[in-house]
Amino acid sequence: MKHLIIFIFFAMSLSYVQSAYAQHQDLQEKPKIWQSDSKQVSDSLTILGAFKNGTVHGHFRYFFSATQNQGDLSDYFANAVGGGIRYETGNYHGFNVGVSGFYIFNFASSDLLKKDESTGQANRYELGLFDIANTTSIDEINRVEEFFVKYQYKGLKTVFGRQLLNTPFINLQDGRMRPTAVEGIWLEQSIDKQQSFQVGWLYSIAPRSTAKWYTMSEGIGVFPGGVDQNGLRSQYAGNVETKGAFLANYKWQLTPNIQINVWDMFLENIFNTTLLQIEAEHKLSASKVYAGSQTALQTKVGNGGNKDQSLSFNTNTKDVLVIGARAGWKNKVWDHSLNFNRISNGGRYLMPREFGRDYFYTFMPRERNEGYGDITAVTLKTIYKPWANTTINPAFGYFAMPDVKDFYLNKYGVPSYTQLDIDVRHKFGGLLQGLEAQILYVHKWNQGETYGNNRFVIHKVDMDLVNVVLNFRF
Repeated sequence: MKHLIIFIFFAMSLSYVQSAYAQHQDLQEKPKIWQSDSKQVSDSLTILGAFKNGTVHGHFRYFFSATQNQGDLSDYFANAVGGGIRYETGNYHGFNVGVSGFYIFNFASSDLLKKDESTGQANRYELGLFDIANTTSIDEINRVEEFFVKYQYKGLKTVFGRQLLNTPFINLQDGRMRPTAVEGIWLEQSIDKQQSFQVGWLYSIAPRSTAKWYTMSEGIGVFPGGVDQNGLRSQYAGNVETKGAFLANYKWQLTPNIQINVWDMFLENIFNTTLLQIEAEHKLSASKVYAGSQTALQTKVGNGGNKDQSLSFNTNTKDVLVIGARAGWKNKVWDHSLNFNRISNGGRYLMPREFGRDYFYTFMPRERNEGYGDITAVTLKTIYKPWANTTINPAFGYFAMPDVKDFYLNKYGVPSYTQLDIDVRHKFGGLLQGLEAQILYVHKWNQGETYGNNRFVIHKVDMDLVNVVLNFRF
């Protein structure tokens, strides 16, 4: 990797900055942060020609976030601004080289390092716009995000180095200034028009809301770790032992209306998670009905991260089963769906929060169900497109959680809750072409027992959150 970095710096003479993130992409989509596939350059005869025929993309981003908690609990707000550049060479006998980077500035925010006086709890959402791993310096952040060599031949695509991926298990995530980036080798191969597979080995990660790269072992535990199964503060940060993550995917378009996806992630010495997702749709006269199912099984591998179980990431003694389903109807203007998810009660469903958001059909922005067992979730989601460039996405969900004092199943002390999201987005045209705006409003109501302890309330339930995001891409 060292030689790759030296080569790119020498050939391109570019100083590094950081990359950008389009929110709430479907986890089956390819990352479109920089819209890098929008321009294809024909094969160049020389290396110099490949560099001169490269493409440059830029991204400027503004993010406002504010959280209001109930009563006298602390409220917070933050303003973050940033920008970045991405360069990728033209094609040279199937090879491309790319680099990207991004900078972030803290602009007129409240004191995000001040803990709530009554609970001692730190800020949850707004600090994530900056570097949560270095809270002593959040005024300016810079990070190299991509540094890769890519080779493409017919249906084969291989990328080695630092890159952006979107998978059910490791993905860009939503709702912060920075996406999650990974380092390793990733291969995609089309078998025929109906079948394809992906496979990769990832050994390094730059989680969202951070400014540096970590080995996979170091990266698990950068985010707050909740409590262990005895109710004590988790101690796995800095103590996890793993060589990395191996991911594989097989996709089969069984018929024009039925698709089967099988994913597997082997996180060495920690767990293996297998996901089977089947989705189907049926066309009506002017609309479609659709349905989907998700079945996932998670099994502990090795010692779960450390032979000392008090320092281990995965201390489950039983396998964890996840079952999900959805049914919906859509046309050109409306898309309505009813979604269900169930996590078994044998242990916690675990996925390092540094890796990305939940892939569950019931996922709603600004909360996750990772780290819990014995959960039943039901959500209603709608996508409304009143105009070509505008979408309004309301969603409402009920999440039946384990008791906050059931530490064996409840890692982060979140009680049962109902949640409302209203997400409005608009892409501008004409003079403002390239500009996109988003407003997200979230409210969460408590539906469980908190035992009079506001540590189970602040930033978790009985709260409002507002995000305003502006993106300009070129």
